[in-house]
Amino acid sequence: MSNGKEKLPEHVCIIMDGNGRWALAHGLKRNDGHRQGAEAVRAVTEYAAELGIAYLSLFAFSEENWGRPKQETEALMTLILEYIRKETPNLMKNNIRCVFLGDRNNLSSGVVERMDACMETTGNNTGMTLIIFVNYSGKWDVLQAVNRLLETTPTPELPLSYESFSGYLTTVGIPDPDLMIRTSGEIRISNFMLWQMAYTELYFTSVLWPDFRKPDFEAALKAYNNRKRRFGKIEESN
Repeated sequence: MSNGKEKLPEHVCIIMDGNGRWALAHGLKRNDGHRQGAEAVRAVTEYAAELGIAYLSLFAFSEENWGRPKQETEALMTLILEYIRKETPNLMKNNIRCVFLGDRNNLSSGVVERMDACMETTGNNTGMTLIIFVNYSGKWDVLQAVNRLLETTPTPELPLSYESFSGYLTTVGIPDPDLMIRTSGEIRISNFMLWQMAYTELYFTSVLWPDFRKPDFEAALKAYNNRKRRFGKIEESN
């Protein structure tokens, strides 16, 4: 990027949408679209690490996705397992730490074990942190934070601060996203990091996720650089 790394967002999150429509447009099955989407994950992850982005979050599987046909959800879980197995060596090669976040209650023991193994293997890497959200929803995250708070502190000191409450979210220790990218032309955040994206810059593109590559990422970053983030304040005059 010509604007320099100093203007890069620290944390980029992506809602990867459009795999099914990509498959339909190419005369393929939906699962083929998901598999092609995994190639986009690899390309985007490597490019983000190359640029020096500190945190990259990917919305891989939402809590609502369980409402899809069983054959598709099973295929998605299998693809996640394959991705972890194939990509862990590349994560190590690129010094990327991988973290998986979400509700584990509905995940199989095999998926959980593979996620934990990947996190342990990459845990000491010092480059970019890749956060993959599996079986996640923003509402669930807030609710589980409230439950954890009440479990650990039955009579919490009130009023709570934003900072203290954030310490109970699954993303504790991870900065809030600066830029959210959603592919496929849909213009919504679909229950993703509702608390954390209060002041995130939103970028929507009609590009379907399997086709999303370096030029598309650069376009999103350029749009981000052209925005002025005031966080509700008035811009100071020079």
